[in-house]
Amino acid sequence: MVEARWPGKRKGSITPRIRGGAYPFKASPRNPYRAYIFISIFAEFIAPTLPHSRNTRYTEGAPTIIHIYDDGGLHLPFIYKTIKKRDRVTLRSISSVDTSVRWPVELFVQGESYRLFDLFQSNIHLFGTKNGFIHLFGTDKIGRDVFSRAIYATRISMSIGIIGVFVAFLLGLIMGGIAGYMGGFVDDIIMRLIEFIRSIPTLPLWLGLAAALPREWSSLQVYVVVTLILACIGWTQLARRVRSKLLSLRNVDFVLAARLSGCSNARIVGKHMLPSFMSYMIVDLTVAFPYIILAETTLSFLGLGLREPIVSWGILLYSAQNIRSIAHMPWLLIPGLFLIIIVVAFNFFGDGLRDAADPFTE
Repeated sequence: MVEARWPGKRKGSITPRIRGGAYPFKASPRNPYRAYIFISIFAEFIAPTLPHSRNTRYTEGAPTIIHIYDDGGLHLPFIYKTIKKRDRVTLRSISSVDTSVRWPVELFVQGESYRLFDLFQSNIHLFGTKNGFIHLFGTDKIGRDVFSRAIYATRISMSIGIIGVFVAFLLGLIMGGIAGYMGGFVDDIIMRLIEFIRSIPTLPLWLGLAAALPREWSSLQVYVVVTLILACIGWTQLARRVRSKLLSLRNVDFVLAARLSGCSNARIVGKHMLPSFMSYMIVDLTVAFPYIILAETTLSFLGLGLREPIVSWGILLYSAQNIRSIAHMPWLLIPGLFLIIIVVAFNFFGDGLRDAADPFTE
């Protein structure tokens, strides 16, 4: 008997070789999604302030820059004292730097109290200054720190992506599995439902469903419902892929052997057919993740998604909708970089997973 082996494998190995010899799962500083997960878990510790704390002395303030060089020599990290004053010509409020006063930037400083993991009470923050204030991304029109809000928004947006993709993944496997294995009338019903959902323009569908949410609902209720809406719309592509795979596997030898041995339909699909191409489903899972995040950001940016006091990337970008905000406070667009980086990172991650799942990749 000839042993079936993956190309490019040593005897006894169960992992296919990946192009370039590198594994996409390997921990590396080049994997930004790991940093996002870390930020999501320890947001209270990393952020210098709480997301809704206001610095009334520095409203609409420009980002404070960390320096290490002054008076012809190197110093420990510091920022110059920053104050707000009125322009004598335009009467606009502008940020002014007093280079005669330096505020040292320190690690593990005491600040506002918070509950880490909602279990441990603490007031230690990763960095900050004891003498004044620090706003790396500036402040908004009521004095809230944009950097801290972007850190907290990472947790909300990432959780929506994870929960939404997980629910869409389950729906895609169940509906696609039923359609592909049962066939006939059941397959026709499910495929017509998928075609109906995909025929509706995506953005108007999101807007219609989100606008139907009662205004008296709490932020938590809106968060849950918006996540479920995005999941219930995003499962169709995966379901079609699962159906096509199952149709091609319905009459292969190992499926016929499982039927002859008396296995139930659910066991045949769940234990034999789905695991045979699960690696490709994982690739679809990673590709769908930025899709869910972009959908939530779009709804929140249009004012129809999440609501305050919940903070997400879409809510942060909502404050930069008009030309006045962009002209006077361009730093309000900085949270958009978080969104760009995570979308690009997961696209690269999906490419790596696809290479890992393909046994013929050299």
